[in-house]
Amino acid sequence: MTGNRTHRAPITFVTIAALTALTALTGCSDDDTPSSVASKAASVASRATEVFASATAAAGKKFDDVKNGVDVKGDVTLGTPRAGSDGRTTVEITVRNTAGSQKSFLVQVNFRDGGGDLADAAAVTVSDVPAGGTGKATARSNRDLSGTVKTEVARAVRY
Repeated sequence: MTGNRTHRAPITFVTIAALTALTALTGCSDDDTPSSVASKAASVASRATEVFASATAAAGKKFDDVKNGVDVKGDVTLGTPRAGSDGRTTVEITVRNTAGSQKSFLVQVNFRDGGGDLADAAAVTVSDVPAGGTGKATARSNRDLSGTVKTEVARAVRY
């Protein structure tokens, strides 16, 4: 089910962005025609898709750069998401190093809206966690998120 939501998220986000833009732009001036308003809305929606794609691509690129990483999603916990004064959402990440030597971790945190749709993603490195110890870092959304935001560990590797 989560996979279906992930694929639907960009469409939902773009639709909301386009409708918001359409609503905002229809009252701009008497010179706006329905086609010019639609064109402006499509432009806004296109930019929103690019922002979303950019955030997920950036997270994916970081994982592509990790060689010989071990899947440790179960060794990662997240705190409670909090909205910052800048509109960005943050969440504390705690990793547990069960390896016998110092390791670093790369964690992808997905930010989901109240409907469960993917709204943003961030990849965070927790460096030099001692053997048997824990490390902490903070994931921050790449853009302003409003309303109810939930977070989840999408993937995590130890290297």
